[in-house]
Amino acid sequence: MQYVTAFSRPQTVPAVPAAAPRRTLWILGSWRDLILYVGTPLLLVPVFALAQARWSAQDIYIFVAAFGATGHHLPGMIRAYGDRALFERFRWRFIFAPIFLLGVCVAFTWWDLKGLVLVVFFWGVWHGMMQTYGFCRIYDAKAGSFAPVTRRLDLATCALWFATAVLLSPQRMADTLETYYASGGPYLSPSFLRAAQQILLGAAISASILFLGNFVRMWVVGKRPNPVKLALL
Repeated sequence: MQYVTAFSRPQTVPAVPAAAPRRTLWILGSWRDLILYVGTPLLLVPVFALAQARWSAQDIYIFVAAFGATGHHLPGMIRAYGDRALFERFRWRFIFAPIFLLGVCVAFTWWDLKGLVLVVFFWGVWHGMMQTYGFCRIYDAKAGSFAPVTRRLDLATCALWFATAVLLSPQRMADTLETYYASGGPYLSPSFLRAAQQILLGAAISASILFLGNFVRMWVVGKRPNPVKLALL
């Protein structure tokens, strides 16, 4: 309550409630999020389809590696080494991690070891999966959804479907097995690979069912997850 005395006898009036900031489901805004985050694959597929009509897959790969990787990594480098507070917090990691990785790459190249290609591939899958999971959590944070079970199901759904996509892709599996055997890995029988595919697919479907069930349950109890992440997944 507020106490008012201006030109009248003292009286109390209800306090004006502070206006709560309006919650938004988006990071930058609906259109920018759809273009930059959520709908990016839908935009890239026709672009690459048109590019393949003019350039070879190798040319496209070189272009993406040269320009796409630079645009992807350069902002991270600027943040890591240009932000004084962040650099002070992770000083030794930022100094020695690049030196260690450079040494590993030089050693693998010097002795013509193929295992590094396999490590980079699995790291790329993990990196993409964690980026997707991270965006899911960012969108849920925008909606005020922080339930631990939701977080775990987000991670499980992302991890299982990324792994399943690799195992069910004939081209990916052929390339991965070729590199795996070139690295000296033991023989994997076709029956083992088929069983792994079926198990992972079943686990991914089960995780998706639990994910959707939890999504509906949290929506009913009022702790609504962000619906935007459904399109992201």
